[in-house]
Amino acid sequence: MNEIYERLNKVFADVFDEDITVTAETTAEDIEDWDSLTHITLISAIEDEFRMKFSMKEVVGMNNVGELADIVASRRKR
Repeated sequence: MNEIYERLNKVFADVFDEDITVTAETTAEDIEDWDSLTHITLISAIEDEFRMKFSMKEVVGMNNVGELADIVASRRKR
């Protein structure tokens, strides 16, 4: 799971153009520039990084970075 968070931190830093360290509890409210448009860019960048596609249900159901990381981890076990 540490590798997933390392890669997520890299993606967040690229998308938000600043050094960001995310945790399982991080939400959009914790990052000033994280709005609905940036969310789409972020999801796309994460899909590219991990070479996977999220369903709309998954994207809508993500409440924090921890839930996102859990989805990535579960997909990688398949």
